[in-house]
Amino acid sequence: MDHATPLEQALHVARALVLADLAAGEVADADVVSLVEDSVTHRRWWVEQWPEGVDYLSGLVAQDVQDALLEKYGRWPLCPVCSQGDPHALDVEPELGPDPHWVCGKAGVKVAAVGALGPVFGAGR
Repeated sequence: MDHATPLEQALHVARALVLADLAAGEVADADVVSLVEDSVTHRRWWVEQWPEGVDYLSGLVAQDVQDALLEKYGRWPLCPVCSQGDPHALDVEPELGPDPHWVCGKAGVKVAAVGALGPVFGAGR
């Protein structure tokens, strides 16, 4: 029997989706996974303060990890759509909303749902 609360279930889903994207981009090293865990811990507190935000956890954890990676390692995930110009990262949209997607802001294109970058980067081929 599963005794996880809706909050814990949402946190597990957010963690799994972001880890899937990190693995697809081959950047799921132990120190990067620690960044995910830090975000999940912070977002647990955040949603306890604002329970209506539970549907936004996946996008927020993705953004937290993206910001932490930028500070330590550089932009992630790099846009696979734009082949010319400077490399740039995908953005999470909506910034605060359900059903988050990775999008290329320059091309105005939805690339993949958060958690679904695998096929975009050729993971599993």
